[in-house]
Amino acid sequence: MTIRIGVLDRSPVNEGETPVQAIAHTLKLAQKAEELGFYRFWVSEHHGSDVLVGSSPEVLIAHLLAQTSRIRIGSGGVMLQHYSPFKVAENFNLLASLSPGRVDLGVGRGPGGLPLSSKALLPATQGEALPIADKLAQLDQYLNQGGSDGLKAQPLPVTPPALYVLGAGGSSARLAADQGLPYVYAHFLNGDEEVLLQSLAAYREHFKAAGGRKPELIFAVSVLFADTDEDAERLAGDMITYKVHLSSGKTLSIFSLELAERLGQQANEPYTIEAKPASILHGSKTTLAEKLSGLCRKHGIEEVIVLPAAHDFSKRLQAYEWLADGLQLDRPLSYSIGEAIQ
Repeated sequence: MTIRIGVLDRSPVNEGETPVQAIAHTLKLAQKAEELGFYRFWVSEHHGSDVLVGSSPEVLIAHLLAQTSRIRIGSGGVMLQHYSPFKVAENFNLLASLSPGRVDLGVGRGPGGLPLSSKALLPATQGEALPIADKLAQLDQYLNQGGSDGLKAQPLPVTPPALYVLGAGGSSARLAADQGLPYVYAHFLNGDEEVLLQSLAAYREHFKAAGGRKPELIFAVSVLFADTDEDAERLAGDMITYKVHLSSGKTLSIFSLELAERLGQQANEPYTIEAKPASILHGSKTTLAEKLSGLCRKHGIEEVIVLPAAHDFSKRLQAYEWLADGLQLDRPLSYSIGEAIQ
């Protein structure tokens, strides 16, 4: 069994740093990921945040592609509800034309920020709002040589961007399955075993293999390294995820109580906040490699995208190095780090 390993970076701003420095760190991490042989490097989309400042993944991706040479670069992900599928396709078709075979387009259904930032993005979406399933279908069509309206999202690259659906539950899994697209399960947002199993079952059962496509599942997991398992256990125990449950039925996961309270207040509807231990795989290098191996074997997964739990740049850099080293020590699985860039 061969496992591919990628990395997700969210451009966090640490104490004493500026947003400009945070973006510079993301570039350095992308270059380090390529040096170490990781399969892909994805960046996130967040709006109105002083902590996570990657607000425009397509712009950042262009810079990262220009400053690397082999590793796949993509979004984890573009928040499609805010945008025109045609324009997203144009952006990523252009990126794929400039860097053939290296561009990934992961799309999510979340807002990527608090309600005020979502409201500020509304002027960019004129006309009648489409359901997310329709937007995704349009995007897929535009990326594959043309939409049902006859428009083509120029320039049309030789190799289209690879399209992925991101989510953390059964509804997003079903969305990906109905569209016949790869699904990335955000384990770091929802590590609940029952939800995970239901999501994987929904995806596999309902996948529509149109055009020769096959099911493709990826886990996105948060990892925390320490010198010993005991140290890792202690550090992981201090990390909390705050789930904001809105009366409309939506649930959003936030890693700060302050931000969770602001989200609830700006939503203009009744809400509750639930504090839960963060979903983090933790341990020493060897232990964490074994946990990743076991997770993949158990669920039949052949690719993992890793998000280091640490925000500090030096610790994220160290996590990349430890991850690459630890996986090489794990003999039961043959990790194809760098397989696709040879």
